[in-house]
Amino acid sequence: MADEGDVLTDLDMDPAAGGNGADNRPTAGFITQYIKDMSVENPNAPGVYQWQEQPQIDLQFNIGANAVNEEVTEVELKINVEAKTDQGALYIIELVYAGLVGIRNLGDDQAHMFVYAEAPRILFPFARRVIADATRDLGFQPLMLDPIDFNGLYMQRLQQKAAEEAQGEGGETPAGDA
Repeated sequence: MADEGDVLTDLDMDPAAGGNGADNRPTAGFITQYIKDMSVENPNAPGVYQWQEQPQIDLQFNIGANAVNEEVTEVELKINVEAKTDQGALYIIELVYAGLVGIRNLGDDQAHMFVYAEAPRILFPFARRVIADATRDLGFQPLMLDPIDFNGLYMQRLQQKAAEEAQGEGGETPAGDA
């Protein structure tokens, strides 16, 4: 312990108190983001530019995650868009927009939620811009995808999974003679 007149102070460097210099705080964040795969098709050009019918937009998305190592996970936001009319497809865009996420000292539940809810929420505006630019570059109006509530979808999926597990455990009676 330092005296009052001493310049040195007690920095509480006791390793048992966690002051060992190790980074043991919970952390999650992006390392980088990138287009992993992209396909853009305009299969009926140039005739498509003469069509008058409003296209139907079919949008599908999926979230994937791959562990790169113990602390890094690649999160993939997969978006497929097809604009079509009775005459055929105007355009087809398939995009896999990914990000490397660093996660350290988080519980499994928190890490899972970050990977499948928060990371896609952060990636989506960038993927949305890529889709808008691609449709514009195809010669059409930019397609501005509506925001997606990834946190709400994540919570809904957890509730659905819990209900399925509860139904599977006690809801069925065994077959056979009684």
